[in-house]
Amino acid sequence: MLEKLPAAIGRSLRRVRPGLERTVSHRAGIISSPPSILVESAAFFDGEPIPTRYTADGEGVSPPLHWIGVPPAARSMAIIVEDADSPTPSPLVHAIVGRMPALVDELGEGEIAMRDGGPVVGRNSYMRAAWLPPDPPPGHGAHRYVFQVFALDHDPDLGPHPGRTALVKALEGHTICHGMLIGTYSR
Repeated sequence: MLEKLPAAIGRSLRRVRPGLERTVSHRAGIISSPPSILVESAAFFDGEPIPTRYTADGEGVSPPLHWIGVPPAARSMAIIVEDADSPTPSPLVHAIVGRMPALVDELGEGEIAMRDGGPVVGRNSYMRAAWLPPDPPPGHGAHRYVFQVFALDHDPDLGPHPGRTALVKALEGHTICHGMLIGTYSR
């Protein structure tokens, strides 16, 4: 969708970015938990570019994720993927996954999708319960996509398709630990 935006507009908005400090894992009530979960992907390394396959310029499937370091006290897991460099006041939400059993330690390629019996998939910033592939405006520069994984001390009732606000409410005061993986993409 944003690939059709003229590069001149993208360049003019280069300074409009919420930043990492506006992502969920940096919020008060959540940052008090230690960042002790190691989040990895077989598709890209931390701080490196996300392959085109996982973006709006490719097939647009969600990348595989794997994490380690979840403590035995965890009752459930949650994931949110945000664009820390979107030309918006708050980070753009690319995916929300909640109510995953604490024993789950990975999501395979394309698994951020609606399916019966699986984890709860929340609404992205386009109000769809699905993976929103990276789609930065041309000329805006590199965007950081922050894959955040949280271990919770409870199994919150998030409803069928929670948004960012509902997820934050479920995380505050209940996050045991968290971790993140950052991938980049630009046009």
